[in-house]
Amino acid sequence: MEAELSFIDLFLQASLLVKLVMLLLLAMSVLGWMLIFQRGKVLKSAGKEALKFEDRFWSGVDLARLYQEISARAHNATGLELLFHAGFKEFARLRNNDASPQETLEASYRAMRIAHSRETDKLEANLTTLATIGSISPYIGLFGTVWGIMNAFIALGAVQQATLAMVAPGIAEALIATAMGLFAAIPAVIAYNRFSHRVEKIDNQYINFMDEFIAILQRQALAGKKQPSTGEGV
Repeated sequence: MEAELSFIDLFLQASLLVKLVMLLLLAMSVLGWMLIFQRGKVLKSAGKEALKFEDRFWSGVDLARLYQEISARAHNATGLELLFHAGFKEFARLRNNDASPQETLEASYRAMRIAHSRETDKLEANLTTLATIGSISPYIGLFGTVWGIMNAFIALGAVQQATLAMVAPGIAEALIATAMGLFAAIPAVIAYNRFSHRVEKIDNQYINFMDEFIAILQRQALAGKKQPSTGEGV
């Protein structure tokens, strides 16, 4: 019976354009879920690494030793480790060149700011793609639905006596496009909002660390020491 047509049957009976719309929405949905899992893993790892480094930094470890440890594996360093490495490297270089405290601190903060910008870009990677999927998928699905319904009514106008059984399959196959658009859009929008919040939270951690670390370097520079000795800068 026509009422028992499956999703595959409705897809096969749809017009070429509606089929293309459905395939496009399916591809966007798959891409969206791939990005959701990938971004979720990256942001979860970034948050854990930031907390781990903060615990290490504020444990009273010698900062010169910490810098050497990070330098030994600089190619694997991320997040706060890179911010610390960039700031401390510039601080030590200028202090050894007898630069003024003001120049030293400005250069150190500038180096951390550059590293911070790069790390933030990594955290925000592909979020715009998720936002795009979430925003345009319903419209693509709606386009497929409108086109399918239009074709159904055009075909209906070609017959003398129309029945519900004749028009229902055409409308049903058209509405599937809208359903697929929503299926692709809803997870993408939810994930984008959640990931944006997590990126903002991690970014605040980075900014707070930069301010705290530059305050430590400022105390050390004003004290006339060559390098900070502990995580608290005392």
